[in-house]
Amino acid sequence: MAEISSIGRLQHRCLVPLRGWCRKGNELMLVYGYMPNGNLSQWIFGGEGRREIMGWAARRRVLADVAEGLQYLHQGWEQVVLHRDVKSSNILLDGEMRGRLGDFGLAKLYERGAAPSNTRVVGTLGYLAPELALVATPTAASDVYSFGVVVLEAACGRRPIERAARVEDEDWVLVEWVREMHAEGRLVEVAKNGMDFREEEMELVVKLGLACCHPEPEKRPAMSEVVALLLAAEGQRNPATDPAPMSLSSGAAAD
Repeated sequence: MAEISSIGRLQHRCLVPLRGWCRKGNELMLVYGYMPNGNLSQWIFGGEGRREIMGWAARRRVLADVAEGLQYLHQGWEQVVLHRDVKSSNILLDGEMRGRLGDFGLAKLYERGAAPSNTRVVGTLGYLAPELALVATPTAASDVYSFGVVVLEAACGRRPIERAARVEDEDWVLVEWVREMHAEGRLVEVAKNGMDFREEEMELVVKLGLACCHPEPEKRPAMSEVVALLLAAEGQRNPATDPAPMSLSSGAAAD
């Protein structure tokens, strides 16, 4: 209950505001500000009566918004806030179609300089960082991994996991497929057909998604670096004159 009260004090334009909460017995209800345009997953795959599919420029802008929200949670508030369930259906769109990260029901807070404690594994299959299967200790890097999956989901128009049609076959995994395409020099081919984009920009963003999904947590970028690259891709910064925030060459593909 103390954590929920603290989360209620979070204030950032890229977060869905928590308006209130109530508790009855073991049931907890969180009340958030209304976001009229649904969630990012609906605009990538359709649903809820939506036939229109979001274009690349709008997707990239939403990714930049959510990256700024995560940067605030990890680095910009009095405590470190781990979201622990970053996924496209938890990214909501306001009246101006700007992205806001919502659903803090699984969030974990800890003091700066302190180490997060072990806890049960929570989150959504397909977005969970691989290290959580071994040590159930959430970190900012595990949030970064989940965000990287969202980046690839938005760029490719594919879900994180697609179930095999037959029991004996393996499920198709988005991160592994993009890594394989990168190793074959076919990275731009992963982008969703029908979207209007510049190839160099798409390649930059997909490499960023792979860097965020690096299998080794310490090699993933911080969200401040992610924000800098996404703003550069959006044209708000000039990557030719600004110092490069990070290198994607080593982190784009798994060793």
